[in-house]
Parts: sequence; structure tokens; C-alpha cells
Amino acid sequence: MQLSDFDYVLPPALIAQRPLAERSQARLLVVSDRALVDQQVRALPELLSPGDLLVVNDTRVVPARLFGNRATGGRIEVMVERVLDPRRFLAQLAFSRAPKVDEVLQVEGVPVRVVGRDGAFFELALVPDGETVLPFLERCGKLPLPPYIRHAPDAEDAVRYQTVFASTPGAVAAPTASLHFDDALLQALDDRGVRRVTVTLHVGAGTFQPVRVTDLSQHRMHAEHYAIPQATREAIARTRRDGGRVVAVGTTVCRALESAADEDGLPRVEQGDTRLFITPGYRFRVVDRLLTNFHLPQSTLLMLVSAFAGHAPIKDAYAHAIKQSYRFFSYGDAMLLSRAA
Repeated sequence: MQLSDFDYVLPPALIAQRPLAERSQARLLVVSDRALVDQQVRALPELLSPGDLLVVNDTRVVPARLFGNRATGGRIEVMVERVLDPRRFLAQLAFSRAPKVDEVLQVEGVPVRVVGRDGAFFELALVPDGETVLPFLERCGKLPLPPYIRHAPDAEDAVRYQTVFASTPGAVAAPTASLHFDDALLQALDDRGVRRVTVTLHVGAGTFQPVRVTDLSQHRMHAEHYAIPQATREAIARTRRDGGRVVAVGTTVCRALESAADEDGLPRVEQGDTRLFITPGYRFRVVDRLLTNFHLPQSTLLMLVSAFAGHAPIKDAYAHAIKQSYRFFSYGDAMLLSRAA
């Protein structure tokens, strides 16, 4: 398929700039090949069955936006893409002239060396002995809100741009489908008999990068680190045996599970990097249903949901959501999708 197959026109007023007062207050469009049904996220327990399994992403967003100077005095902005090890990280840089390998930048008062370059990303390393990346980011960084959210991050964002599951630091963007869950909804799901397990996938800033080729077979996905625990594999196996459904909360969970899938439809217990690019025609092996927000035009995430639910049902769902003034993107509303036959 071509890039143009995944385009749509979105009125800017529908891009949510702030979260709703309550997380589970968001609207939910239930999508199948038969109908579109308007609901709310808080109705999710009624839409799932006892014995179904929710899989959520426990990644935590780190303060990944930094500012600094070059030795010449020029200003530079650093947007961390991913942490490589305790001393090194990959980042996008905004500059008037590209820095050279071995150049030392002053980032938030800390010397950082340019180690190398990989396409649009620079590999950087902290120079001081004893300084490691995650504490450095927590001490000096700022919350990296998506580019389509126009206000500067504030105290509300510090709370609401994290999920209630956030425990493993490393993401630079939130797994936004999980932003809809609060304690009351989780209790209602527990009471319904819907079980819950976790995976980790550290969302990178590359998730906001546009696809720059018209022929999708030429697109190269950015890498993201993921981990699948033993308990998650065992829970999925038990759900399969008992006739329940595996419900991925977000495209990040879907990519992690499908990246680790074996031929029996179970995720391997592993950790590593994934560049899995899911487009229509992909055969899903683990995920039965998908809870997800609305995604950017021409994005890889829109391609993933089109592969999952079907290209035509997703086009119809987005047209319906626009007509009904659903809220879009990170702080917006959600869809519940069933896997196309």
C-alpha cells in the first residue's frame, strides 16, 4: 500500500490540548466489521468478558527534553530518543550547524560528548565520572510533550502524561491508550474478572516522525526496547486455554507482543529491540482486541490499526469520529478494535 492510503483531514480543533477531568471519562468508539458504537472508556468492563486478559505497558516517561550550548556559544536543544546504557543515549538535536563527532556540548551545565550519528539521531555520552543518564534526566530534563500539544508542560501534565501503570523509566512519550485508566476503572475490571499483566516497551520520540517514503516497503522503523516477563507469557497461555481474549492496551503493547510471538501465538520471554513495522496483510498471532487512541495521518500507528481491524473499517471509524467531534491524539478519546478475520 502507499502512504496516501493512510491520509485523512483532521480539523485542528479536534486535537486535544488538555486531558479530561477524569481519565476514564473519555469517549470510546467500539469498532467492528458490522457497526460503530459510541461508548465511554468507563464502560470497558461491560465490553469485556470474565477471563479476558488486559496487557498494559508499564513504561514510565522520563524528562527527556534538555537545553544547552556549544563551545562556540550557540544554543542547542536535545530531545532524548532512548537510553542506550547508563552513560550513553540517542537523541535528536536542534541546531544551526550540526555538531561533529567528539565535540563536547554543555547540556544543562553537564559536559556531553558527541560519540556518533545514526541518521537523524546523535549518540551522546555523559562525560563526568559517576553521572548516569536516568538520574541526569530526572535532575535536569523537562517533560517531552508531543509536538501537537501547544502549551508548555506544567504540573497537570507531570501527573496526567504518565499512566497509573508507569513504573519502569525509559520512555520519552506516553503509551497513550493507558492514560484512560484510573483506580475506579481498574477496580471495576477486577470485579468483572478481567485479569491484567504487563509488558515494557519504551516509546521513542521516533513515534512522532513522519513516514518519508510513498512506497511503504521502503520505510525503516525506529528501534524501541521491549521486555516480556515470564508471568505475562503464562497468563496469555492460560487465557488461550480457557477461551478468553488477549486485549492489548495500546499499539506499544501490540508491537511488543507481536515482536516476541512464536508460532503457537505466545510471546517469548525475552527483551531486546524491535523495528517491527505492521501494515495491512500482517498476520497477528497474539492480540485479539486492541484499545487505542486516534493516530496521526500517514503515521505507522494508523497503519498498524488498519492492519488489525481492516483498512475500510478504520477509515469509516475515523470519518465517524471526526463527524462526532471525538478528541484526537495523546489526550484524546479511544477506540476498541476487534481483530479482522
